[in-house]
Amino acid sequence: QVRLQESGPGLVKPSQTLSLTCTVSGASITADFYYWSWVRRAPGKGMEWMGAMDSSGSIWYSPSLKSRTSISRDTSKNQFTLQLSSVTPEDTGVYYCVADDKLEPNTSGGSWGQGTQVTVSS
Repeated sequence: QVRLQESGPGLVKPSQTLSLTCTVSGASITADFYYWSWVRRAPGKGMEWMGAMDSSGSIWYSPSLKSRTSISRDTSKNQFTLQLSSVTPEDTGVYYCVADDKLEPNTSGGSWGQGTQVTVSS
């Protein structure tokens, strides 16, 4: 069973860079066939797919966030990370990491972390 756990600061100041880490157990981010994704939900809005990486290290980004988003990985720790630059209060929400066989996961499938609340505020 794949398990994912998000970690990172819960509060980020406007204009700064948000950094989150997803620690994976029960699967290898380099060997098992999954898309390793970041998804977020802003208050009162639906889920928004931000980007994903596959086992080979290929990366895809949401066009609307591509200019501010970076996904990377630490294979020695079986972790992948999200960086979102130039954050504004509109980036406030719950951030999830996901393992799925689909590039853009939905809540009906895949393995999801519990989510981590991020608030952008001065």
